[in-house]
Amino acid sequence: MATSEITASEETAELGKLLGERAIVFVGLMGAGKTAIGRRVAAATGLSFADSDQEIEKASRMTVSDLFETYGEAEFRALEQRVIARLLQEGPLVLATGGGAFMNADTREAIANAGISVWLKADIDTLMARVAKKQTRPLLKTADPRGVMEKLMGARYPTYALADVTVTTRDDRREIIADEVIAAIAAHLRGEAA
Repeated sequence: MATSEITASEETAELGKLLGERAIVFVGLMGAGKTAIGRRVAAATGLSFADSDQEIEKASRMTVSDLFETYGEAEFRALEQRVIARLLQEGPLVLATGGGAFMNADTREAIANAGISVWLKADIDTLMARVAKKQTRPLLKTADPRGVMEKLMGARYPTYALADVTVTTRDDRREIIADEVIAAIAAHLRGEAA
C-alpha cells in the first residue's frame, strides 16, 4: 500500500510496531514547537511524554533561566546530557529536548542509539513570533533577540539536519503537524525516502 493510501490512524498503529522500544525525540530551536507537537504525537501514539527542560527543573529544583545564571551554560548542558540519557533508558516515549541538547555529540549518540530524532524546522519569522510570547528564554535576554536567533540558526541548523527525520513546522494546526511527524517517522522506519 502506498503511503498516500495509508490513513493517519493506520499510520499511528503501524508506528508503534515499527518503533519497538525506541523513543521519539524532538530537536530544534526554541519556538519550533517541540513540546506542543510532542504532546500531540504522544497522545496520538499512546506513548508517555517528557520535556527535558521540565525534567531538569524538577531534578535541580531551579528554573532553566536560574541554572544558566547561577552555573553557566556548560554546567547546564552537562546536566541536560545526564537527564536526557536517563529519560532514554525509560523505554519508548516522546521526548522534547532543549534547543541546544542536540548540539552535544554524546547526546546525539544517545538519541541515535535509543530513539528516532525529529527536527522541527521553522523559519525565523515563525520562531520569533512564538518566542516573543515567552520571556523566559535565557539565550534571548539581549537587546537583539532576532540577531541571536539568526546566529543560532546558522550555528545549529547544520547539526539539526543530522536528525533522522525533518518536518517543517509553521502556523498550522498542531494536529496537522503531529500527523506529518507520525507519517514521516513511519516512512523513515519503513525505509522509504522522504
